[in-house]
Amino acid sequence: MAKRNIRWTRTADIQYVGILEYWVKRNKSATYSKKLIKTVSERTKQISETPLIYKKTDFKGTRVASLRNYSIFYKVSEQEIIITAFWDNRQNPKKLLKILTDKKKPCTTRRNAHCGVADEIIFRLLCK
Repeated sequence: MAKRNIRWTRTADIQYVGILEYWVKRNKSATYSKKLIKTVSERTKQISETPLIYKKTDFKGTRVASLRNYSIFYKVSEQEIIITAFWDNRQNPKKLLKILTDKKKPCTTRRNAHCGVADEIIFRLLCK
C-alpha cells in the first residue's frame, strides 16, 4: 500500500497545539511536549503507511489510533489521510461526539505532518 499524505483539520490542529501548550505551561518544561511530538510524528507516519491497521469507529469512515492518554481520529481516502481529531481521552466524550458527527467539509491545515517539519515549528513556538 502506498504512503498517503496526511492532512490535519483545523480542529485537530488546535487540539494538538493546545495539548502541547498545556504541558509546557504545566511542567514549566518542554520535555514532555517533545516526547509527545515525537510519538505523534511516529504514529502519523505509521498511519500514512498502513492506515487500515487501526480500529474502526462507529462513525462512518473514521478510524482511531491510540497513544496512551490520547487518540488520533482519522479518515482514509485513496490519496490522503485526514486527521479529524487529536483527543485527550480524559476529556468529556460528549465534546468528541460533537466533533466526529460534524457534517461540514473539514478545513485542513497542515500537510504531511508526519515529516516532522510542522511539529518542529510548533515546538519552536511553544518554547519562546
